[in-house]
Amino acid sequence: MATVAPFPALRPRPELASDVASVPYDVVDTAEARALAEGKPHSYLHVTRPEIDMPLQTDPHSEAVYQAGRATLARFIAEGTLLRDPVPALYVYRLTAGDHSQTGVMGCCAVDEYDDGTIKKHEKTRPDKEDDRTHHLLTLGVHPEPVFFTCRADADVAARVERAVAGDPLYAFTAEDGVKHEVWRLTGDEAGGLSRAFADVEALYVADGHHRCAAASRARAEMRQRDPDPGGGEPYDRFLAVVFPDDQVAIQAYNRVVHDLNGLTEAGFLKELRGVMEVSENAAPAPDQRGRFSMYLGGRWYGLAAPAEQVGADDPVESLDAAILQSQVLGPILGIDDPRTSERISFVGGIRGTGELERRVEVLGQGVAFSLYPVSVVELMAVADAGRVLPPKSTWFEPKLRSGLAIHEFDNPSAR
Repeated sequence: MATVAPFPALRPRPELASDVASVPYDVVDTAEARALAEGKPHSYLHVTRPEIDMPLQTDPHSEAVYQAGRATLARFIAEGTLLRDPVPALYVYRLTAGDHSQTGVMGCCAVDEYDDGTIKKHEKTRPDKEDDRTHHLLTLGVHPEPVFFTCRADADVAARVERAVAGDPLYAFTAEDGVKHEVWRLTGDEAGGLSRAFADVEALYVADGHHRCAAASRARAEMRQRDPDPGGGEPYDRFLAVVFPDDQVAIQAYNRVVHDLNGLTEAGFLKELRGVMEVSENAAPAPDQRGRFSMYLGGRWYGLAAPAEQVGADDPVESLDAAILQSQVLGPILGIDDPRTSERISFVGGIRGTGELERRVEVLGQGVAFSLYPVSVVELMAVADAGRVLPPKSTWFEPKLRSGLAIHEFDNPSAR
């Protein structure tokens, strides 16, 4: 059973939705966030990346930055940029990018289900990022951005969502990246029925937002310590998410750039590589199946084929392309023993294209780039079901959710 519950949201006035909605905090750095928010006083980036309104070189993790986000959120509410819904609601959220469309349900999920493993993870979290997001949540008193979940498609949920999108949306706009965002608001029996339909969904899977989940859990623990009489069912016992059916979710590759050849010449590296994989010349910049890689080296694209016994291995993690590349090439040949901490490797989301891999290698004047085949949702779920984690930087989800379209308050008297 999965919890996806209605909640009384903070949300933009309809005429300001496109101005408020912003990219997630973690897909841009400070400079990019500042550029995106320039001339846009209603942008939600002023809440999620508040350092953009402070002097250059401001430490984004300083207390002044967290407090600036809190002040901006309060101002948005006071000025009417954000409205407080008087009744709980669920939101059906559709994103359309080119020929791809995915429609999910935005509501509140249970921290207990994250803690007990009903919400399944596939990624390790970093303590420093958990610290940052937890402090951010507790300072704001809200869950400011939704987590991106997926689940196995359910016929009842799908039918109710289909009925919802037959009506006029609350919000509809096309963002600057060309992605169309539409949101429908459901209250009363419609919201209740859709929420109850998730009772037949066995588990939710974190697609994107592991650190936000962990921060919600840690924030709940701290709120319970502050609460003199927690009665259960408090706002801080839930957190914000959008749940998409697995048959609509699109995953792009997460590619790798290694900054040097670990002391090898190009010829020496190719010789080592031919000892572990089949190497072909004049390959396409992107592989067309599992167990294949495209490699940019010395101004040329090569094709790599992993041994069939590795690709077909029973282990749900070790059979993944990212794991094969790490165990056969990145670690033993290029000396990248821990890709999570090494400063000699960079990761490039598939949305940036293979041209970005070429550009980065050319700028370095050395090194090598690897283009991978995307992980499937089936593979992701198999890893999570086994209680394992994917290799770091294995999945890049597109299109990205926009933040600020609905916000969950958990530390405000009027939200209780």
